[in-house]
Amino acid sequence: MKHLLSTADLARADAIRILDTAAQMAATQSREIKKLPTLRGRTVVNLFFEDSTRTRISFETAAKRLSADVINFSAKGSSVSKGESLKDTALTLQAMGADAVVIRHQASGAPHTLAHAGWVEAAVVNAGDGMHQHPTQALLDAFTMRRHLVGRGAAGASIVGDPTGQDLAGLRIAVVGDVLHSRVARSNVHLLHTLGAQVTLVAPPTLVPVGVETWPCDVSYHLDEVLAETAPDAVMMLRVQRERMSGSGAGGGAFFPNPLEYTRNYGLDGRRLALLPDHTIVMHPGPMNRGLEISAEAADSPRAVIVEQVANGVAVRMAVLYLLLAGDASKERAGLE
Repeated sequence: MKHLLSTADLARADAIRILDTAAQMAATQSREIKKLPTLRGRTVVNLFFEDSTRTRISFETAAKRLSADVINFSAKGSSVSKGESLKDTALTLQAMGADAVVIRHQASGAPHTLAHAGWVEAAVVNAGDGMHQHPTQALLDAFTMRRHLVGRGAAGASIVGDPTGQDLAGLRIAVVGDVLHSRVARSNVHLLHTLGAQVTLVAPPTLVPVGVETWPCDVSYHLDEVLAETAPDAVMMLRVQRERMSGSGAGGGAFFPNPLEYTRNYGLDGRRLALLPDHTIVMHPGPMNRGLEISAEAADSPRAVIVEQVANGVAVRMAVLYLLLAGDASKERAGLE
């Protein structure tokens, strides 16, 4: 694996390898000394052209836990704000000896261009590009699902054995909300399908992308029906991305009439929470619009794993950086044993 640009590029074996490595990384984080020597002497650049809190800090933490040197680059206050191109920025990073570049960019395809244009020799990790892909978010979501759901019986009985090496075959996942603008939804649909899960997208017709019929998933416009008929093992609520919507109306232009109607039809609240099987987990990639796509009752319920998703993100991103930069180095050298 040279780069991580899209979950559509991951074969089942590759995805499981990342998840298994992430489980090993997570185990090391319960130690008194959390740092591993694996990437000592390597340089990881966080190249963020869009604002981010969780993803940037998560990648920074992951790199530092692996003993890499980290350079944080923000477009604001840099030469980019003066008109510097992505190519010239990349050439600067190459001259500085970057071993990995973690890039978030507002333009779909920017990470792919960076990886294949010959500007850098570094491994490129897509940390979110436009409305296209966010592969490490999908991986941490799959990691969270596997920890909670794999090995359960048909009625959601207790976990049996170790999920290492297993996929998500047979799980039913509902992804609800602003699918149109969500790179998280796109990444999850591809990865969850690869891992054997059955995905149902639920959204207003105005927030469903053109061409969704080619995606490996089902589509519904009725949340209550999906919850009642499919009894999902996980419900993933998507943030309503008002900043990506045109128009200045209360509902973000013409996408939905108003927030109250959106919440009534597509929000996860206490009533809908009660419809879910006892073992079902509630997920959200963050940041949340409490009271819009998810109520405080649902976000703070015992079945919500939203905070755990953030913690799992560090382990998954440690695994990605390790596999990209350390390759098949022995576990002993990596500090995993």
